[in-house]
Amino acid sequence: MDGLTGRRPRALWREAVAALLVLGTLVAIGSGVRGLVAPLSSGHPQAISLSAAALPGYTLRTVTRMMAALLASLLFTLTYAPWAAKSPRAERILIPVLDVLQSVPVLGYLSFTVSLFVALAPHHMLGAELAAIFAIFTSQAWNMTFSFYQALKTVPADLDEVSRSVRESAWQRFWRLEVPFAVPGLVWNSMMSMSGGWFFVVASEAISVGSLQIALPGVGSYVAQAIAAHDLKAVGFAVVAMSVAILLCDQIIFRPLVAWADKFRVEQAATVEAPRSRIAEVVGGSQLLGIAREPIRRALERAARARFVPPARLRRFASSVRVPEPLATALGYCAPAAAGASIAWVLYHTAHSVLGWRDVGAVAAQGVLTLWRVLVLTALVSVVWVPIGILVGLRPRWTQRVQPLAQFLAAFPANLLFPFAVFLILRFHLQPAVWLSALMILGTQWYILFNVIAGASAYPSDLREAAASLRVRRGSWWLAVMLPGVFPYYVTGAITAAGGAWNASIVAEAVRWGSTRLSGGGLGAYIADRTLAGDFPRIALGVAAMSLMVIVMNTLLWQPLYRFAARRTRLD
Repeated sequence: MDGLTGRRPRALWREAVAALLVLGTLVAIGSGVRGLVAPLSSGHPQAISLSAAALPGYTLRTVTRMMAALLASLLFTLTYAPWAAKSPRAERILIPVLDVLQSVPVLGYLSFTVSLFVALAPHHMLGAELAAIFAIFTSQAWNMTFSFYQALKTVPADLDEVSRSVRESAWQRFWRLEVPFAVPGLVWNSMMSMSGGWFFVVASEAISVGSLQIALPGVGSYVAQAIAAHDLKAVGFAVVAMSVAILLCDQIIFRPLVAWADKFRVEQAATVEAPRSRIAEVVGGSQLLGIAREPIRRALERAARARFVPPARLRRFASSVRVPEPLATALGYCAPAAAGASIAWVLYHTAHSVLGWRDVGAVAAQGVLTLWRVLVLTALVSVVWVPIGILVGLRPRWTQRVQPLAQFLAAFPANLLFPFAVFLILRFHLQPAVWLSALMILGTQWYILFNVIAGASAYPSDLREAAASLRVRRGSWWLAVMLPGVFPYYVTGAITAAGGAWNASIVAEAVRWGSTRLSGGGLGAYIADRTLAGDFPRIALGVAAMSLMVIVMNTLLWQPLYRFAARRTRLD
């Protein structure tokens, strides 16, 4: 009897926690849907209250937008990355296109899409909400897509041969081999994407493009209003609200996902220490959720095991429209050049017809300054975070402790540091061009850290044991064992870190606190200033210049490293 009475309260507690989670999800969805049909105030932005009592509702709205954008990013990843990884012809075009998409800053997307989204529902918040979700999507999707693409290109050849030897269809191989192999890196990049959404939440919710001013209820608009009002107390309230939201998302969503992703490690030996999640254990023991998820689980298993084969008519059509190999090769190798030529034509047309060559020269000089900052910061954070990420990723207990802290620091918006940055620079007479660059690190270092942790945690323990049994020296262990093992993940982190640094330059190179404004120069400050003024020709000029620089850097540096990682450092 004592055993039964001891178990019953725990069972009731599990059911209560599960019911609260379901209720919270329904409330978040209901809050988001209700916001879509709210009327849109024309001519002036919606009033944002700086009362602390309004922050819980604002935070819920922000988290709902970010989860919607994360779901859209996942759907984009699961369709775009396999297409690029499995078709050599498509890969030559899709990866340069992805480079271009990653290079366009969040403000660049907002400048040219917000009017379109608002026109879809001119009298309701639907268009503004879609614009905000799309802006958050553009800060989340690219690193997830690159992570999945990298995983598909480095699936161990022996596992692929086994899958083909049992005659699994391409559909079965995708869901039963390739997706599970990519899960660890995809989970960590999803966390990074969520953090990236927090980083740009101010630009996404406090939309200011020329005469169009829209303030969506959320933490981002709250922070923008607090900065404009010079209210440090409100900024402190926003920090507390964000901290609570990030902690809850970590405990309820991402920590269970990390524990679940450990099942998909490529192992030939048992894992010594696996990550745990109390929420996952509680929810897993809930009979209420067990009854609800069982039909979903069975449906997903049936779908993954189905031998889905395209109809014969569709296969014949696909083979009939196949592009000849010489033409595909020419298009593939010319894709980066074509994209660069298109952007160069935009620059030439803008300079020749609308602006002047003096504007092009000014933008080029500012772009070189930002490029130098991006390269230096990426190199510095690589030296710091690669060894730390390896040490943390190899120890699941450390990973569980570092994960929420790193996720919070990655999500911390640079806007909240503006008061301190302005005060310190003015107080000690520092150079803004040098010290404002430190704010760009917030958008750079975490991509590398999260991907290296994912690579180290996914590294097979049997290979580590083999290195230990061979008594590999410490220097050789780093150079010949671990660094090659995490190198594909590092390349994914570095390429998205560079893109994150370009995006972060827009909010880091020019900061504002009340009526005080400091500018460190650079292409990010140029785009931010032109966006605030609604100067669309110069916005186009700045965005095109940034895209061109990112394309050149990716083509000359990151893509060769990607090919090297797929060829020399895959687990075979």
